[in-house]
Amino acid sequence: MTGRVHIIAEAGTTHEGNATTALESVRLAQEAGADSIKFQFIEPEELYLGQIRENGQLVDNPPIAARTAQKLSDEQWRQVAQESVRLGIPFSASVFGPISLGKLKAMDPPYIKIASTDTTNIPLIELACETEKTVLLSTGMSDLGEIEAAVNAIERCGAKDVVLLHCVSAYPCPVEAANIGFVRVLREAFGLPVGYSDHTETSVSAIAAVALGTTWIEKHMTQDRASPIGYDHSYAMEPQMLTDFIADIRACEAALAVRSPKVGEAEAAVKSRARRGLWAARDLPAGHVVTAADILPVRPAGPLSPADAEKLVGRTLAQPILKSEPFRLEIIEP
Repeated sequence: MTGRVHIIAEAGTTHEGNATTALESVRLAQEAGADSIKFQFIEPEELYLGQIRENGQLVDNPPIAARTAQKLSDEQWRQVAQESVRLGIPFSASVFGPISLGKLKAMDPPYIKIASTDTTNIPLIELACETEKTVLLSTGMSDLGEIEAAVNAIERCGAKDVVLLHCVSAYPCPVEAANIGFVRVLREAFGLPVGYSDHTETSVSAIAAVALGTTWIEKHMTQDRASPIGYDHSYAMEPQMLTDFIADIRACEAALAVRSPKVGEAEAAVKSRARRGLWAARDLPAGHVVTAADILPVRPAGPLSPADAEKLVGRTLAQPILKSEPFRLEIIEP
């Protein structure tokens, strides 16, 4: 981590089983300004029942064939990972079982993602922790008890680098259902860094999450939201949308940064004309005792502010002052 929010471009399975598309996604994520790109390593037999019963008969489970058709080979994934290295954007993936975890581990990723489907899959979480990589644990569909069980397993493993990702598993998720306040709940309940896996279609909830202190943001990306192939396109962001989303996050970070000095150059220029000074309402001779009627507390700023008026009223002028000249303490008798 660099001290700023780490933004993951989640390409998921939007490559549609095409290595060229996956390679292009890496380039687009890098150009959009993402800190890393993440895919999903789905081995269908790790995730789905191979056969289901229909009318008393065993039949092949349709997702198995669909997911198998969209797989990249191990060699293709190595090419994608190598291209990520070349472009300087770290590469990782969500894993769904020992096979996919082993494939990812061999690529030496900076982190391993456990998706919300596996928040309760303690054996997989324990295997991920054994890699000694940063583990991102998504918490969609989970209540606090389920999250606590996962965190307890992580602690038993002795894992030191774990991030809980707040997530609402709706695709897309309405902004009003994003439940961003739960970021605080997770941090206070478990004392771990908290990120946000954002399934909304704008940057609003992600900006709110950053304002609440999230350190990771995950956002789905695609090259074509209208693609009918696969599962992740319709709610993901196309390249320009992702670029704008990341720019919004960085602007939010800039706005949240504490500046020193508080009053910067631009604001100081406004201050000189917008603040009030104390000005002489008329010509006043030396020896005159200043009254409130002698003072105009108006713009622009002067040597004294309205708060200094009490230092003038009832005091004697040591020297004259002309109308529209600024009052100064030096012209007052000791």
